Amino acid sequence: MDSLGSISVFVQVAETRSFTEAGRLQGVSSSAVGKSIARLEARLGVRLFHRTTRSITLTSEGALFLERCRKILAEVEAAEFELCDAAAQPHGKLRISLPQVHGLVMPVMNKFMTLYPQIELDLDLTDRMVDVVEEGFDAVIRTGKPRDSRLMARPLGEFHMVLVASPVYLQQRGTPQSPADLADHACLRHTFHATGKLEPWPLRREEGSAEPMLPTRLVSTSIEAINHAALAGMGIACLPDFMTHDDVAQGRLQRVLEADIEHVGQFWLLWPSSRHATAKLRVFIDHLSARLFPAHEGR
Repeated sequence: MDSLGSISVFVQVAETRSFTEAGRLQGVSSSAVGKSIARLEARLGVRLFHRTTRSITLTSEGALFLERCRKILAEVEAAEFELCDAAAQPHGKLRISLPQVHGLVMPVMNKFMTLYPQIELDLDLTDRMVDVVEEGFDAVIRTGKPRDSRLMARPLGEFHMVLVASPVYLQQRGTPQSPADLADHACLRHTFHATGKLEPWPLRREEGSAEPMLPTRLVSTSIEAINHAALAGMGIACLPDFMTHDDVAQGRLQRVLEADIEHVGQFWLLWPSSRHATAKLRVFIDHLSARLFPAHEGR
């Protein structure tokens, strides 16, 4: 393999941690991948990977080389695009990590696929905090203020957390008039997958006052599962307004304690600053910025 080909193979191995998987992606055998890496290490005079029978990990030299190689491949991709017909449709593969809010993100993804049929989307729907650079994602959508200096960021829109319950549940159990009343209700709680901790409800409290008791009826790592339980009359849930907007408008859910909730969250689109914004990534960024939250502006 030529030098550029060896670099491409090296990046695939670094991102997949597997000679076999890298070979599958490159369309060659795992032994060919191994020989390519061995020749590259011999030419550089350094070991790029620690190899055992069970795992492949980067050496410190390999980690430094990986960042350089990603920049090289991004430059090549950018150069190839510039030489293509300017009228050609953006094409290629985008690997994207998204939060597990299918109802919010999938209509936008479906529209994107319709507009750009030559772009292949590889979607990883997860609430875990992925390492965008190390895991080889082209972009991720996440909440919270970005803190990783390796990433570029664009805000996509704001959302608010709201307390909701079905009319049937509220008829049976009564409507809480203050946060303290929640002690007499069934609460449907979201728990963080990575830590197992319950997500706190953003209830206003006077300084020094105790946190309201929230008797738990259901705990789930999926907010969509909690939404289904709320619609079925199982209890009161704290959910983002984009998820409950239509159900509230059509009377399937009712908001409660609106004056006692204080929360503003924001979705961000993040992508590696070390990579050029290729045509496929540029159109993806613009598409999400224009379409993710337009339906609920002014809510």
